[in-house]
Amino acid sequence: MVSVRRNSKSNGSSRKKAKGEAFVLCVRNEGYPASLERRKLYPIVQDASAAKHNLVRIIDESGGDYLYPEDYFIALRLPANVKLALSRAS
Repeated sequence: MVSVRRNSKSNGSSRKKAKGEAFVLCVRNEGYPASLERRKLYPIVQDASAAKHNLVRIIDESGGDYLYPEDYFIALRLPANVKLALSRAS
């Protein structure tokens, strides 16, 4: 079983979205059905320390940024107009 870590919500001032509004597609949600929806796009929050441990920090269904295993997601390269539309919608 994959070890999943959910960290406490960071304060709003420390949130730093990835350059260019990066998004990932959720493909797994075992253990977190209320926090993650499969087949849904989530914005990434940059976290170099998390990446070293194969984790990704995303803004989940609670509205907070939390760490999840990177294999729960697929990174997407979206056209600029799609990124802009998603950023405006959130």
